[in-house]
Amino acid sequence: MPTPRQYELVYIVSPTVTDEAVAELHAQVEAIVGKFKGSIEKTENWGRRKLAYEINHCKEGIYVLELLSGSGEMVAELERRMGVAEEVLRHLVVRVDEELHVAERTAARRAKERERRGGSRGLPSGTVDVPPSVDPAVTPGGNQESRKA
Repeated sequence: MPTPRQYELVYIVSPTVTDEAVAELHAQVEAIVGKFKGSIEKTENWGRRKLAYEINHCKEGIYVLELLSGSGEMVAELERRMGVAEEVLRHLVVRVDEELHVAERTAARRAKERERRGGSRGLPSGTVDVPPSVDPAVTPGGNQESRKA
């Protein structure tokens, strides 16, 4: 079995649909994910929001975000089912695990570069080059002796 990947599924449901129908649509997504041995990491119902443009004579919709882990076959089935569901105005599936790996590699590269630059200045590893502290009693244009009185 291929390694599971992380995906975000966002779908917009017609505003005329009841909360029970939105819950039923979520149950259908759960069933598809379970059928392909995937998992739902997180579900967020963003509620009713105004659309950027009118879709099927609707000016607003109910947004739902699902964070999923699973295979590409699962995603293909989800997209097929979302495409034929009448209550779904729009849907989008985005693979997010690759972006997480890129961010981790970038952070590791930056930490290594920071370590290298710190070593070339003679600093021990793990320290940060901090400028000398400023005495709060002395202010620009002020005099320290005049404050002692």
